[in-house]
Amino acid sequence: MGHAYTPGLKVTEKVLLTKKRILPLKGEVLVKVGDKVKPDTVVARTLLPGNVEPFNVANVLGIPPEDIMYHMLRKEGERVKQGEVIAKSKSFFGLFSSECKSKAEGSVESISSITGQVLIRGNPIPVEIKAYLEGEVMEVYEREGVAVSSWGSFIQGIFGIGGETHGEIKVVVKDNTEVLTDKLIDRECKDKVIVGGSLVTADALKKAISMEAKGIVVGGFDDKDLRDFLGYDLGVAITGSEELGITLVVTEGFGQINMAEKTFSLLKSKQGKMACINGATQIRAGVIRPEVVIPYAGDVHKKEAKEEFENIGLTEGYPVRVIREPYFGHLGKVSALPPALQKLESESSARVLEVEFQDKTKAIIPRANVEMLEE
Repeated sequence: MGHAYTPGLKVTEKVLLTKKRILPLKGEVLVKVGDKVKPDTVVARTLLPGNVEPFNVANVLGIPPEDIMYHMLRKEGERVKQGEVIAKSKSFFGLFSSECKSKAEGSVESISSITGQVLIRGNPIPVEIKAYLEGEVMEVYEREGVAVSSWGSFIQGIFGIGGETHGEIKVVVKDNTEVLTDKLIDRECKDKVIVGGSLVTADALKKAISMEAKGIVVGGFDDKDLRDFLGYDLGVAITGSEELGITLVVTEGFGQINMAEKTFSLLKSKQGKMACINGATQIRAGVIRPEVVIPYAGDVHKKEAKEEFENIGLTEGYPVRVIREPYFGHLGKVSALPPALQKLESESSARVLEVEFQDKTKAIIPRANVEMLEE
């Protein structure tokens, strides 16, 4: 068999993208089908329930829990302000009194005569969902959200941190092999998505934040710098919720790895264009890849003939990236697909392929150790 499916990263000049923008809870959709939207356009909004604060009123007043109802000044469902007296008791013929004040603003959720506790529900938390892309609303899900479509260039990365943002592309390195250092970042990088080469240093990342850059797209990033930058080991957690002041998309892997020539050339050709980027990454079940989307004008209703990437098999001549040592990060093309199982150094047997690297050397590699690069 000379044909097999291998997962891979998309790097494509033109593709029709559709993103679903869904609320965490049902709320209000603010746009309709056919509306043109920008990345910052709010397409839907809702209110999340506020946090619950428990107060042991019985302990504060020094009364039995079953007597709490006689001393409450606010009933369930009523609004309270922070510092407002919500319960009061008197003793010794009214000569002495005790008060319980609310430590939060919100409403009385429940009053328990068993525990003597009162739960205060904080004010609702407003949540807004933005379009993320520049495009057109293709579908509306009642009270839930929308689907936004746009033609654009699309690049998937290996790893990222930080959430959704957008900015003008600014290439600050000469080629895909150059390291992105802090010396290459200046005030002109404000609100820009900076494109680097083989590596971004920790100092460059910190300077980009100080210069108020929106994001960085680069080939590699040192895992020690990542740990120092985050302040903790990432492990297998999902990323994207970090509030670091910048979004980072790593296209190749950890360490100093040249950005793929095709990826760098595509980004360089789009310099000055707006890019929408998202660093969210999940490497376990339900894989989420960081991405760079560069929208451009085009009729989203026009269907163009194109191969679906997911249906492409691994064939000779197809570009791949090695994702395991000892050739981790190397790019090449499939030069042969032996059909039979071959014994590996580990004594196990697996299907393999032959890869011809960019320096014309060749290596036999298990098929599970490569991923496809979309042509």
